Amino acid sequence: MTVFILVAGAFTGPHVWRDTAARLTAEGAEVRTVTLTGLGRPSTDEGAAVDLETHIADVLAVVDSVTVPGAGEPGGEIVLVGHDYGIHPVLGAADRRARSIARIVYLDSGMPQDGVPALAAVPDQLLREEVAERAAGFGDGATGDELPPPARDAWPRWGSTEGLSEAALDGLTALAAPQPLGTLLQPLRLTGAVAEVPATGVLCTGNGPGVEMLQIMVDVGTPALRALAEARVTFFELPTGHWPMLSSPDALAGVLIEAASGGGHLLTPAEAGRTPAHLRPFLLDAPERPRERTGNIDLYLPDGPGPRPAVVFVHGGPVPAEARPTPRDWPTLTGYARQVAGQGVVGVTLDHRLHAVTDYEQAAADVADAVERVRADPRVDADRIALWFFSGGGPITAEWLTDPPVWLRCVAANYPILAPLPGWGLTGSRFHPVRALSRAGHLPVVLVRAGRESAEIAATVEEFVAEAARCAANLEIVDVPEGRHGFETLDPTDGAREAVHRAVGAVLARLKG
Repeated sequence: MTVFILVAGAFTGPHVWRDTAARLTAEGAEVRTVTLTGLGRPSTDEGAAVDLETHIADVLAVVDSVTVPGAGEPGGEIVLVGHDYGIHPVLGAADRRARSIARIVYLDSGMPQDGVPALAAVPDQLLREEVAERAAGFGDGATGDELPPPARDAWPRWGSTEGLSEAALDGLTALAAPQPLGTLLQPLRLTGAVAEVPATGVLCTGNGPGVEMLQIMVDVGTPALRALAEARVTFFELPTGHWPMLSSPDALAGVLIEAASGGGHLLTPAEAGRTPAHLRPFLLDAPERPRERTGNIDLYLPDGPGPRPAVVFVHGGPVPAEARPTPRDWPTLTGYARQVAGQGVVGVTLDHRLHAVTDYEQAAADVADAVERVRADPRVDADRIALWFFSGGGPITAEWLTDPPVWLRCVAANYPILAPLPGWGLTGSRFHPVRALSRAGHLPVVLVRAGRESAEIAATVEEFVAEAARCAANLEIVDVPEGRHGFETLDPTDGAREAVHRAVGAVLARLKG
């Protein structure tokens, strides 16, 4: 019999697992939920600080209480499930009982590393800073303090509430408990034994990337993600927000049962002898053009004398600093640059420093600097410039939608992120194109929308489209119904080719007009 040990995330406890546990039990599994000290269980040592080690001990106590044939040997049937913060005590316990654990399930959680506190896994940067400031205010006694649970309208800062009913959100708020600060501040200590335990990631696509996007990130070479492409790691997706045990309890139970039997999607290692998706050929046969490289900029020059209009293509990200080739040499960017150069316009690709979601300031500065250098080139008509953004470069469009300069003739964006994603911590920042759009005036905007976009990115696009209708923005939409994120190399269909021709034509018409 499989025994599921369920560990909830910050501010929550066993109550969140009620419906999922009932379904698992109905399927013949045994279910144990862990009540973490300070989150429903009082400390047995009055006056002692509650920290991560306290919670690891709570999980170990439940693991050690389980009697399963072979539980003390490799191949035991205990499946440890950690949601959100709960993955930290789960990993700490599994590292010390690795031979007793059949599988670890990362339920919409981060990838904790040895020596790193749970606070580092909180995706919202501003939230991390607020918690750190609170802890600093208590000095050495911070481990004895508590972080109050979120107010009802503040839960999205900790994860998307997509899929939660009003009643479920009310219940989540009413039953939430303060989180002992020490549990977030104490570094996780791992010996490495846990690395041999099979693992499954359950990705809630309303709160973060799905399997396809994760594969792209592995292909690009994100170092921290390489281990995810090992044969012992599988993945599932759930189309919901950060609390699937409340929004989709039956679906979650079904996924956990499949995970326990070793099911799920396997990622392909970047070095597996195949061409990664982002390095596959561009879907159009764009002839080679003369290219000039200066610093972080490449110019693809048209035939004949200048000055000519220019289109600056801005890659997405985050992209690891170590990635090779760098984005300006990726087939999608070079393909578009050659395509416009063949039609009498200077194509420009560049590398910028968006290596993490905290890097938008420096990436935006890199783009602005590159644009000025392009405009200063005598072969470029400085009064006729278009900017074309891709994917994670989308938030930078806000810089150009806000009171655009007269020489900017068009902004285009392919499968872009057009509002900060849940947990990015950028909600109040200037990198919010939806909020900037009302200040764009009559600036033409060409939006290339992928029909098979991930749910979290598609939501930002639809929000942008709705705002464009509200403020009567000059927006043209080019739809690619069967296209995925990065369709130019993933989906070389006739429909996708037609969409690229249409998008290029729309941008050049505004640039040359």
